Amino acid sequence: MSTGLSDRLAHLTSRTCDYRGTMQTFSVIGACVYDGTGAEGQIRDVHVHNGTIVDSLPISGAALIDGRGLALSPGFIDVHTHDDISILTTPQMPFKTLQGVTTVIVGNCGSSIAPDGAKLMGPIGCSRLSEYFQRVSDNPPSTNVAALVGHGSIRAQVMGIASNREASDDELREMARLTEEAMQDGAIGISTGLAYEPGRYSPTEEIVHLARIVAEYGGIYTTHMRDEADHLVESVMESIFIGESANIRVQISHLKAIGERNFGSTTQAISAIRAAQSRGVDVMADQYPYTRGSTLLDQLASGGRLRALHPDGIHALESLLVSSAPQHSDWEGCTLRDIANSLQLSDKETVEHVLSECGRSLLVVIDQMSEQDVCDVMKEDFVMIGSDGVPAGSRPHPRLHHTFPRILGEYVRNQGVLTLPQAIHKMTGMASTRFGLKNRGFIASGMAADLVLFDPLTVIDTGTYVDPTSVPHGLHSVWVNGICVAQDGHSTGERPGQALVSQ
Repeated sequence: MSTGLSDRLAHLTSRTCDYRGTMQTFSVIGACVYDGTGAEGQIRDVHVHNGTIVDSLPISGAALIDGRGLALSPGFIDVHTHDDISILTTPQMPFKTLQGVTTVIVGNCGSSIAPDGAKLMGPIGCSRLSEYFQRVSDNPPSTNVAALVGHGSIRAQVMGIASNREASDDELREMARLTEEAMQDGAIGISTGLAYEPGRYSPTEEIVHLARIVAEYGGIYTTHMRDEADHLVESVMESIFIGESANIRVQISHLKAIGERNFGSTTQAISAIRAAQSRGVDVMADQYPYTRGSTLLDQLASGGRLRALHPDGIHALESLLVSSAPQHSDWEGCTLRDIANSLQLSDKETVEHVLSECGRSLLVVIDQMSEQDVCDVMKEDFVMIGSDGVPAGSRPHPRLHHTFPRILGEYVRNQGVLTLPQAIHKMTGMASTRFGLKNRGFIASGMAADLVLFDPLTVIDTGTYVDPTSVPHGLHSVWVNGICVAQDGHSTGERPGQALVSQ
């Protein structure tokens, strides 16, 4: 640190000084800087001018931010979100900015807001992704956003949601046209949700056909596989086959093993991925750092999936916590066992009743994975971090608000599963490189000033399944494109986010 800067820092009396607003020229002084490459941190100064990281400030009198004793990293990139609609309806995105997320990737698990995403996602849809990106530009959010196009949304547009058959030649041509249109509009790739309607009705060949189109544009293929329980390894192999056949990068979403009888099968899944990589297949994965998941109850109740979670199958209602039930908000925070007791219904009758009342809108949180599997997956150098949070209901899975502080507090500091440089790399540089996000994910001259200043000794998730929407601890400041969007646990109200459109 220069003598002049040291002298000026001596006049800083508090870390809580308010530097909100449109300030884009400042220096963070004396922080331990983790640049996103996986390198060890270095004590140095980082300068920002007009939303970009620069070697030195071109003007005098710029604001100085005291980073001594804190860590400065690139803004976290949430590679697996369901924030498509929230970007438009809740543009301040506090559940992301307050945990250090500066960029979200939407359109996962086969569901995207375009084409005509209302078929799968609710009341808001766009005719095509260009319309979505324009709406983002017209009403900017606090985070940046990049988008995948959902195969399920494409199939629903052409064939409907419940069409359990192969596509005709004409239908396949129309799906191909919509896929190419989305890539031309700026999608970074295509996603599938092969455990959900309508994706689960799609043969592998249909996915390969569309993935080849995406590959021509340099896009990525992300997948919620057909089965993460009894047929996990077979589903991994299908994903690898699609990647090889279409010559496309493959991203396996939320890699895990569901159900006690499948605990430990992540070892075989990891081995299959490693073997594919050794022969040149570009396949990687992401995960969220919890042993509980969250999904649609109707997806669990179909095809015997409840039995994969618990030997008693449908009788394990105490393991299913309602997180979102728009028609019955009084159910939120209750287990299905609570509902069964209050309605005096049998287990089967309870599931049938809540599905008849809420249908696809009912989300549950499920205890379904082992901590050892979570740690084994996390250690792999091809695994990055995605929250998979769903911003719906009063009791969302805490991963929506807490994924990234949980990695830093629980799995770095408390358990030592990852080192701090490893964790930051997974959440920043690795993610930006994997998804082709230019000028993001690293602290270097010329990069966009998406930054997080945090205390590595205190950062931690605070959310529980009972109180999932609390604010994480230990994050001091978050900047997006050089503008502070969160400070000391509060949103600033600034909305400098951009649509990151693939070129």
